[in-house]
Amino acid sequence: MFTLLISLFLIGWVAAAVIGTQAYFKGEQSKPIHERNIKSESFEKIAQLVTGQETDHGTRVLAYGLDSYASNNLPNG
Repeated sequence: MFTLLISLFLIGWVAAAVIGTQAYFKGEQSKPIHERNIKSESFEKIAQLVTGQETDHGTRVLAYGLDSYASNNLPNG
């Protein structure tokens, strides 16, 4: 009986981890993205492996129109 409970717990944990991972990558594939990360090869490979679909770059938009590193509005501290 105890073995059955442990196996059910492990199966549930693995299922939750798989569903959570897919949800994370599907969400990341649709979020706005920073310009320096728009062509991340490693993310693309992992996301396609986990979700089974390619990222549609037509639906993704840049997250920041102004990059703070390139901004002239920052103080010269």
